[in-house]
Amino acid sequence: MIQTFQRTLPHGITLSCRAAGDAGRPLMVFLHGFPEGAFIWDPLLEYFSQPEHGGYRCVAPNLRGFEQSSSPPEVEAYRAHLLVKDILELAALESPDGRIDTLVAHDWGGAFGWGLANAQPGRLKRLVIINSPHPGTFLRELRDSPAQQASSAYMTFLSRPDAEELLSANDYQRLWPFLTMPEARRDWLTEEVKAQYREVWGAGLTGACNLYRVTPLKPAAPGEGPKVFPDIPRERLVVEVPTLVLWALDDVALLPGLLDGLEDYVPKMQLRKVPGATHWIVHERPDYVAREIEAFARST
Repeated sequence: MIQTFQRTLPHGITLSCRAAGDAGRPLMVFLHGFPEGAFIWDPLLEYFSQPEHGGYRCVAPNLRGFEQSSSPPEVEAYRAHLLVKDILELAALESPDGRIDTLVAHDWGGAFGWGLANAQPGRLKRLVIINSPHPGTFLRELRDSPAQQASSAYMTFLSRPDAEELLSANDYQRLWPFLTMPEARRDWLTEEVKAQYREVWGAGLTGACNLYRVTPLKPAAPGEGPKVFPDIPRERLVVEVPTLVLWALDDVALLPGLLDGLEDYVPKMQLRKVPGATHWIVHERPDYVAREIEAFARST
């Protein structure tokens, strides 16, 4: 059974959470992306909380800026290290030793998963990344790949000052296409799931758009001129934690070139390329995702 609750963290941010499983069990944390919410993980929360699948304490927070979690208005409040701090403080409240056994992260959630694994490897036993680019390969592809630049152009739209107003108009007319791209499976997008998305979006979109406004890793906006990307030191990019990368190959926003050279940054990586699945693989193939994570957890 899914539990819902609010957790106020020591630094004042409140995260609305969904969870399953008994407190005190090894902690599995799930991080969603844009334009999602914690509810996307419900099938996996229920799966991994069962004794035969590990009996974990499974917690999926809504990231700051999403659903009923705190939504600071300032763009600077969405810098990656602050969201990583949210996750670490949540883990300290949910785990007896403050450690995360398994961190599962998709899209924007993966950005914070990569950052946490790099900055605090002692707090994490294993990492699972689902279609979320590593900052080292993403920076390279944004700089050198016209195809990835074009595929990431939506990021500049979501950075516009009026983005949330445009996204909210006419029953989220501009948001539904993110979930129903021409090649995407649509059978999962039932009226019940649409209602869950409307509930997340109806709570406000400014925090979600602020993630795009604050990041330096996005293409140049129209008329902006050549983009100057930051120089990220290698020590901030290497992840030594055992990592499973699940990559749906029909993702039109995040191209397979992002996987090239990934092993140089993540030496303990297992990579699973998934043909016939899109960016929304968590919705499309939850049973497959669960089985791959379970096999990885048993092997590491």
